[in-house]
Amino acid sequence: MLFKIFNSDVVMLILRIYSGFFMAYYHGLPKLQKFSSLSARFADPLMVGSFTSLSLVIFAELLCSILVMLGFAIRIAVIPLIITMFVAVFIIHAGDPMYKKELAISYLFFYSAIFVGGAGKFSIKLSKYIPNNKITKWLFDI
Repeated sequence: MLFKIFNSDVVMLILRIYSGFFMAYYHGLPKLQKFSSLSARFADPLMVGSFTSLSLVIFAELLCSILVMLGFAIRIAVIPLIITMFVAVFIIHAGDPMYKKELAISYLFFYSAIFVGGAGKFSIKLSKYIPNNKITKWLFDI
């Protein structure tokens, strides 16, 4: 009985920890460490400049990934990650073979599932600080 109660919450916790940790540690942190060398030559698919594009990607891959691991403001935190992975799959790697974009596609599906499923019970809740209406309850998963 206990397994049935916590089943989806445990799955969401595992998905959050896995996707958040690997994105932050293996993608966001290395980009932050190499910021000065990457900022001049980073891809600029949105035409906002290489520096700005790299800054937005680091924001998504590092900061938002940490929020995902914590389950903090989860649906808002995954939006930049979904956008980043969408751009990676359909713009940056559009002409590449599947093996070059399969990881970004996997992350896109992970973050989309988290957006739909929410953080689960094992997360940081903002219920004390958020107005009590249907939209904010859904967005902040409270």
